[in-house]
This record gives sequence, structure tokens and C-alpha cells, in this order.
Amino acid sequence: MTGPATGARRALDAHRHTALRLVRYSAVSVVATTTSQVTLGVLVGVVGTPAMWANVMATAVGTVPSFELNCRWVWGADGRRSVLRQVVPFCALSATGLVVSTAAVGLASARTLTWGHWAHTASVLLANVAAYGSLWVAQYVLLDRVLFRSRSGARPAGVADGGVVVPTAVSGPDPLEDLLGPEDVPLLVGAVSGPTPPDGRHRPDRG
Repeated sequence: MTGPATGARRALDAHRHTALRLVRYSAVSVVATTTSQVTLGVLVGVVGTPAMWANVMATAVGTVPSFELNCRWVWGADGRRSVLRQVVPFCALSATGLVVSTAAVGLASARTLTWGHWAHTASVLLANVAAYGSLWVAQYVLLDRVLFRSRSGARPAGVADGGVVVPTAVSGPDPLEDLLGPEDVPLLVGAVSGPTPPDGRHRPDRG
């Protein structure tokens, strides 16, 4: 029987899991943004790559840790990645961010060409952060409701009831099924355990 206390606890756990997911999503955003910013800063400020091309390369570099960390750590998805359901839509999201950020970076670069070298570089970096920041909430909603929807109701990876972090169990295929095939396993088990009486109960041999 589910009482008010149980319902309240479930609601509290759901809020905790959502809060933890947001914290992890924010941490991943920091990692991905730092990766992109370092790449962009080096390309523009040191190598002298044109700002818009540098932004394309920086976005591509930052997309890799963003996808893997969001998929595995934030939403706890395991197993193989679905190319059509996860990889392609995530790349489409990244492409959207790339278009917006490249436009912002190009505009900032054109407006600050007469500034000093490092002031120009800083304006390009700021434009990149502002562009991705404007898409941050929308990307979270799409990841949670569309790309990783099958796991969105579950707790983040390694989190038990009440928000306690526990080691994540490692699961794998049944070695019997790999050796014999899944349809042969019940036959093998039945042959070892012996025939089942009409009432469905196994009786020990009395010798």
C-alpha cells in the first residue's frame, strides 16, 4: 500500500536525481567548454587560424568528450551507442551550436579587428561561450527527453536509493547462451534437473 509518506519520498528522490543529473551535466559542460576554449584560443591566438575555421575545429574537438560523458556519466547509458537514435541527433545538436557560435564568433571577430591581439582573441572566446550558453538549457531538455529518454526516469549511474553513490554492477552475456544458444539452455537445464512431476514440484530422490 502506498501512503503519503511513500509518495513524498519518491518525489524527493526524483528531485534529488534530477538535481544530481543537472550537476553532472553542468560539469560535463565545463569540461567540453574548456576543451573547446583551449583549442579555439590556441588556434586563434597562437597559430593565427581565421576565427570561423578555428571555431569549427574547436567545436569538433569538444563534441567528443561531451557526448561520451553525457551518455555514460550523466544519463548512465551503457552498451553500444545507437548511431541513428543517439550519435546522429547529438551531432545535429552540435551542428546547431556550431552554426550559432560560428556566426557569433565571426561577428565578434569582424567588430574587433582593430583591437589589440589579445583583446581580439578574448572577444572571440567570449562570443563562443555566449553562443553555447544560450543553447545550454535547450540541449539539456533534448538530451533528457529525446536522445536518452529510455534512461531519463532512472537514477544517474552509480546512484542508489536515497542518493547514495554505489559501485555500478558490470553485466555481460550468459556464457551458456553464447556457447549453446539461448533456445538450448532450457533444454539443458531440464535434462540436468530431471522430469517435472504433474503437480509442477520437484521431489528429491529417495534412493
